[in-house]
Amino acid sequence: MTAATSTPREQTPATRRRWAGLAVLSASLLVVVMDMTVLNLALPDMSADLRPGPVELLWIVDVYPLVLAGLLVAAGSLGDRWGRRRMLVGGFTVFGLASLVVLVADTAGEVIAVRALLGVGGAMIMPSTLSLIRTLFSDPRERATALGVWGSVAAVGSALGPIVGGALLERFSWHSAFLFNVPVMVVAVVAALVLLPESRSARPGRLDVATLVLSMLGMVALVHAIKQLGKDGPDTEAVVATVVAVVALTLFVRRCLAAAEPMLELRLFRGRAFSAGMLTALVSSFAMAGLLLLVAQWLQLSQAYEPFDAGVALLPMAAGGILAGPFAPALAARIGARTVLAGGLVVGSAGLLLLAVLPQPLAYPGVAVALSLVGLGLASLAVASAVIMAGAPLDQAGSAAVLEESSYEIGAVLGVAILGSIATTAGLGAATLSEALARVGLAGGLAMLAIAGLVALLAPRELDLAAVEH
Repeated sequence: MTAATSTPREQTPATRRRWAGLAVLSASLLVVVMDMTVLNLALPDMSADLRPGPVELLWIVDVYPLVLAGLLVAAGSLGDRWGRRRMLVGGFTVFGLASLVVLVADTAGEVIAVRALLGVGGAMIMPSTLSLIRTLFSDPRERATALGVWGSVAAVGSALGPIVGGALLERFSWHSAFLFNVPVMVVAVVAALVLLPESRSARPGRLDVATLVLSMLGMVALVHAIKQLGKDGPDTEAVVATVVAVVALTLFVRRCLAAAEPMLELRLFRGRAFSAGMLTALVSSFAMAGLLLLVAQWLQLSQAYEPFDAGVALLPMAAGGILAGPFAPALAARIGARTVLAGGLVVGSAGLLLLAVLPQPLAYPGVAVALSLVGLGLASLAVASAVIMAGAPLDQAGSAAVLEESSYEIGAVLGVAILGSIATTAGLGAATLSEALARVGLAGGLAMLAIAGLVALLAPRELDLAAVEH
C-alpha cells in the first residue's frame, strides 16, 4: 500500500521512525561539528603536555579539516554505491575508534594521526546524513522541516563546542575533549542500524581513480591555500598551493563534465535554485565561522572571560539558529522561498554591520544582539539546504550532499582566513580587538549583503519548496 492510500494509523509508525532517524542523523552531526571547535580550548593543555613544535601544532589544528575536505567526494561517491547507511555507520565507527585511541597518544605526531582519522570519519558521516534525509523524507514539506532542524543543529554544534570543551577541561585532562565522542558514537551506531533504512543510488557514478585523486588533491590544496593566505599572505607556499588547487580542480571539473555518469554531478549547478542555495550555504558558513572565532577571541582577550564563560556568551547565535531554522520552511511557504533565502542573508548582514556602528569600545550586550541577528539569518541556511537537496534527483542525492558539505567547509575556511586577516590589520591585542571586530563587521556585512542581492537574482521568483522536486 502506498503512502498516498495509507490510513493515518498506518502512517504513524513510519512517521515516528522517520523523525527518530532524523534525531540520529542530527546527533551525529552535532558531535562532528562540535569537534571542529572544541579543540581550540584543549590546545593550551595539550601543548603543555606534548610540547609540540610550531609545525606540529599547526598540523594538529589543520589536519582535520584538510582530510575531511579532501575525502568528501570519495565518501559521497562510495556511499552512493556501497550504501549510505553503511557508509554512515562506518564513519561512526572510525570516529569513535579514533577518539578512543587518543588514550594511548603521547606524542604530537600520534595526536596528528588521531585528528586525521577523525577527518576520515567526519568525511564519511557528513554527506551521508544529508543523503539519508533526502531518502527518509520523500514529502518536500516534511523534508524542508527536517533540513531546517539539521541546519539548526549545525549552528548549535559550533556554539556548543566551546561550552562542552570548557566544562570538560575544567575537570579532566585534554583527552576528555576527544573521549566525549566515544559514547555518542556507540549509541549512534546502534540507533542507525535500527532506525535508518539502507539507501543506494540506482545509477552510481563510475569509480574513476584519476578523478578521485584530482578531487582529493584539489580540495586539500584549496583549503591549505586559503589558510596559508590568511596566515602569512601570498608567500611561496600559498602560491604553490593555489596553483596546485586551480590545476587539479580544473582537471577534476573537466573530467566530471565529460563523463556520462560522473563521480560528482556538477551539472546540478545548471539549476538556478540549486546555485542560489549553494551560494547561500557558502556565505552563511563564512559569516558564522569567522564571527564565532573572532568574538571568542574578543571575549577572552579583551573582556577577560574564562573559556567556559566565553562559550556561554556565544549562545545568542545558537539561540537565533534554533528559533529560525525549524520554522524557516513554514515561513518560506507563506512569503516565498526566495524571500527567505535572500532575506535571511540580509538579517545576518545586519548583525555584522551592527558591530561596525556600535560605540567603541564594544560592550557585550551589543555584541550579543549582533550574534542573535546572525543566528536568525541562518533561516536562509535551512531553506538553502532544502532547495539544494530537493534540486537533485534521488540518484544524485550523494552529489548534492557532497557539494553542500563542500560549500560549508570552504565557506568556514574562507570566513576564518578572510575575516581573520581583516582583524589582524588592527591587531589582535586586548586593546585593539574591539576595533578589529568593527572592521570585520563592516567588511563581512557588506559582503553578505552583496551575496543576498545575487541570491535574489538567481533564485526564481516562483521558487516553492513543495514544488522543487525531480
